[in-house]
This record gives sequence, C-alpha cells and structure tokens, in this order.
Amino acid sequence: MLLYPVYAVLFAETGLSAAEISSLFVIWSVTSFLFEVPSGLWADVFSRRLLLMIGPGLTGAGFALWTFFPGYWSFALGFVLWGIGGSLRSGTFQSLAYEELARLGAADSYARVIGRSEAVSGTAQLAAAAVAAPVLAGGGYLAAGVASVGACLLGVAAGWWLPESRAGRDGDAEREEGFAAVFREGLSEVRRAPRVLRAVLLLAALMGVTALDEYLPLLADATGAGAAGVPLLILVVTVGTTAGGWLAGRGTPWAGPALAVAAVCLAVGAATGDAAGFALIAVAFGIFQWAIAAGDAALQEQLADTSRATVTSMAGFGSEVVAVLIYVAYGLGSAWAEPWLIFTIAAVPYLLMGLTLRRWR
Repeated sequence: MLLYPVYAVLFAETGLSAAEISSLFVIWSVTSFLFEVPSGLWADVFSRRLLLMIGPGLTGAGFALWTFFPGYWSFALGFVLWGIGGSLRSGTFQSLAYEELARLGAADSYARVIGRSEAVSGTAQLAAAAVAAPVLAGGGYLAAGVASVGACLLGVAAGWWLPESRAGRDGDAEREEGFAAVFREGLSEVRRAPRVLRAVLLLAALMGVTALDEYLPLLADATGAGAAGVPLLILVVTVGTTAGGWLAGRGTPWAGPALAVAAVCLAVGAATGDAAGFALIAVAFGIFQWAIAAGDAALQEQLADTSRATVTSMAGFGSEVVAVLIYVAYGLGSAWAEPWLIFTIAAVPYLLMGLTLRRWR
C-alpha cells in the first residue's frame, strides 16, 4: 500500500496540525482496541474467509476516502475503517491457517507458514517504500492512493481463494447464542488452563515489542546518521525482521535462549550509540519476529477450534495494551533519558522473559 509510508506527510500537506495528526493516531488505536476481541468472536461464529475479505475491503474504502476527499474527517473515518479492517484479520487468519493445516495433517508446519506470511508482508512493505517515491513524483497522492486501493482489492480476492472447511452458524438466534457461548468458552480456556494463559501473555508481550518500531527513527537520528541515513538504518532493521519471518518454524525449542540473545543484541546495539549498532538491533528484531511465530504456534496448539479466534484476539488485545504501555513509558522516559538508554532498558523485560521461557520448556 503506497500510502502507508507517506500518510503522515499527506496529512501535513493537507493542512493538519501536529495535534490533529496525533488525534488521528489515537482514533486508530482506540478503534483497534474496541474491535479486537469482538472481531475474534465474529470469526468464531461467522465465516472466517468472509471476514478476511471484508477486512481489506474496509481498509481500501478508508484509503479511497483519503485519496478523493482529503480532510480531517475523511482521514478520521479512514482510520476507523482501517482499524476495523485490521481487527477483522487479527486472529482470524491465524485461526483459519491453523485449522486448515490441521485438517491436512500439517499442523506442525504452522509456525513456518505464519512466519513466511509475515515475511512476505514485510517484503511487500519494502517494495511499497521503494516505489512510493517514483509513483508520487509521477502521479502524486492520487496515483499512490489508487494503487493502495487496488492493493486492498487484491487482498479481497486473495481472501476469496482461501480454503475454509468449517461453516459459520446460521440464523440470528443461533448466532446470538453462539456469541455468548464462544465468549464463555474462550474465557474459560484462558482462566482454567494455566498453559493457555501463559501462552496468551507471552504472545501479547512478544507482539507488543513491535511498538518499539515507532521510535527506531529517533534512535537512528541520535546516532548522527542524518536525514539521508535514517531510512537506510530503518531498512536494515526491516531486513532483519523479514529474515526472522522466513526462518520461523526452525529451532523453536530454543525460543527462550534465542529471546535472551535478542534482548542482549537490542541493548548492546542501542548502547553503542552509532550506526553500526543497528546491525545488532536488526538481529534482535529478527529474533523477535521469529519468536512471535513460535509463540503463536504454541498458543494455537492448545486451543479449541470453536473459540480459537476469540482467544487469539485476546492475545492481540493484550499486545495493544503492551504497546500503549511502551508509548507511555517512552514518552515519560524521553524527558530525562536519551533514546539509546530507553531502548536498553526496554530490552530487560525480554531478557527476563527469555530466561523464564527456559524454565517453562
């Protein structure tokens, strides 16, 4: 989606102030919070493939509003649609992928499949970032917006071709009863099964670490890389994250030690205070991505099909909570600490998590 790398610039050039742009991000986050768990319930009651078609369709509608009716309220509604669309995919795709692989007797390959899907997504983002500049130069935001809507429509088509062996519930009464039953079952799984609760908390914490991505440009700028060097350093980390996705599913018994290594790499890479340290940071984020796939697979193995998407969405909701905590902690910490120190401190919980994983295993 070509608008993704440049949407903040689009907002600013439309005349929005920094406060108005920040309020749009708040709207986006709140929408994701509100729809994360309900979307899991919908995925367990209705057709998961249908939701995976509706999700990119809503996101594309949001981009269309931005492209043809630029303005604050169009941007706000676009973020609402994007937030709902993202929530519809969160937990839904994982559940559908695991169940279809299990039906084929290939559940053990889930971590590899889900990791590679994230790697393909990262590669697509790299490609979008690479072509955004020439597209903007040739056709402006209109061309970028139309291309983004087209990419979302391709996502709708991809959802249509996904296999789905399970069927959603029919009838309003059955669906209403299904919502309540699925929610109770999901809560029961989390509350009564310690392994499921640990897996949900672990996955939430691992996915939440991706919130640090938002501050990598500040860390890169603090190295003295300059305006031209910052995107290159971010690219290095993106390559590391993509590599982690491609390697998912291999060596999962070593998830604990690997996570501890990632925490050390993040701390040391940030503490160096120079551009060379981003090689270690790229390794750290690659391991984080690899560990997310491993944690996701560990959770899916323990869930019942009838409430799988609901419980997975609970982990997604938890990751949003972790992300908000990271945002608040960074905002408060930035008043007295440099970016390198904040990143170094942020690595400590993941070091402890890695050591804890060894004991769980």
